[in-house]
Amino acid sequence: MDTSPTIFDRLNSWMSGSVTLKLLSIGLLLLLLLIPSSMVQDLITERAENRDAATAEISSQWGGAQLVLGPVLVLPYTARVIDEKGNVSETTRYLSLLPDTLATTGTLAPERRHRGIYEAVVYRAGLHVQGAFQAPPLSDLGVPAANVRWSEAFVAVGISDMKGIRNALALRWDGQAHGFEPGVPAADVLPFGTAPTHTTEVTTETNERLRAAKYLGDEAGARGRGQAANGLNALVPLPNEAALTRRHTFSFDLDLNGSTGLLVAPLGRQTSLRLSAPWGDPSFIGAFLPAHRTVEPKKFTADWRVLHLNRNYAQHWRTDGDRPNVDASTFGVRLLVPVNEYQKTMRAAKYALLPLTLTFLVFFFVEVLNRRRIHPFQYILVGLALVIFYVLLLALSEQMPFDAAYGLSALVIVGLVTAYAAASFRQRRLTAATAGVLAVVYGFLFVVLQLQDYALLVGSLGLVVVLAAVMFLSRNVDWYHPAGEPAEGPVRV
Repeated sequence: MDTSPTIFDRLNSWMSGSVTLKLLSIGLLLLLLLIPSSMVQDLITERAENRDAATAEISSQWGGAQLVLGPVLVLPYTARVIDEKGNVSETTRYLSLLPDTLATTGTLAPERRHRGIYEAVVYRAGLHVQGAFQAPPLSDLGVPAANVRWSEAFVAVGISDMKGIRNALALRWDGQAHGFEPGVPAADVLPFGTAPTHTTEVTTETNERLRAAKYLGDEAGARGRGQAANGLNALVPLPNEAALTRRHTFSFDLDLNGSTGLLVAPLGRQTSLRLSAPWGDPSFIGAFLPAHRTVEPKKFTADWRVLHLNRNYAQHWRTDGDRPNVDASTFGVRLLVPVNEYQKTMRAAKYALLPLTLTFLVFFFVEVLNRRRIHPFQYILVGLALVIFYVLLLALSEQMPFDAAYGLSALVIVGLVTAYAAASFRQRRLTAATAGVLAVVYGFLFVVLQLQDYALLVGSLGLVVVLAAVMFLSRNVDWYHPAGEPAEGPVRV
């Protein structure tokens, strides 16, 4: 009877003992485990969007992120229009003039509001706005003085979310009080602009780029479109053109509810803004950084100085022409929540391949150097445990500080994998090595997450150390003649 091994026996023996095939199978498993890793990142984004929705809900009741535009001096005038058939008709158009000087000072009183497990920051802003208009002659602006309806001149102010207004507004024009009324006759009398977005830091940077891109990438389209203007108007009748070219001072006080952030536009030839708040985590956003700022643990103060030469739109426009878009020039502050668990969890999830690879390398060297056979299904179980770490981290970080959530999640997963390794290896030394490697990996990842400017440097040095360790452990492995059958037989799943 022929007892020589069949081709299937030889193939099975080669597959079970081939180091090359084992490495290829480990690489394939790593690629497959990237699928649930990417699903975890989608879950983090979804939870961040849920928080954004909760913030938006709070803002809808209190007052949204605010953009203050103005004031703008508007002159209605009558224009003659000739259609294609030669018929002549009259229509009302508007000439908008920006102030010569514009100075805003204010304080923000922030509060924390909760919706379920989510936290949002709202504020009450007390703003004092003052400045002066000094218009050029109408002949320089392309509008005949005889066509201007001087008695209908008004000052317009734009506010992105008007339900946040908390006081009866009155404009002091040359020392005389003029009450504001809601609305403006045409959206184009005010420049186009958008308020800062209600987002967590997971998507803040992307959304800020998109907001600015409305101007930078689609300038022509942005000029002609725009939302219905959220604005106020106050009548300031002028007797004639001579009165227009004189210097007119203005001031008003604005008590405004808002959330997340506050932006203003540099509409004056000289624009200044001074903001202060008892908040230790401001983010200065927009086109200009403060000229001076002081940030302390529990408060900040910031001063901006901007010239009309720093922006790309003129001091006046007509509603039959181009409406300026101020999104590329607005500036202000965003009140950050000090701990953003979604941003840190997302950063941790982006390193998912590192603990997976290092843990699989430990199991691989156990096979090669200690003649222990490990089934691919065991690799999959360990890999899934490492992926679940990020889900556990996300869930716990919504309920407790991020550092505590990270430590507890790492302790659970390291304990789980170590216990499984102990049952599989049946050797204390190998089990201790597995636990040590996992502890070092998660400790290293925690350090990287705490760094901002030096994360890439520290991460790169860590990878060099890992590569050096792998080279050292594999220096005596004969890759062409690997070890024979394991001494204690294959490990059963």
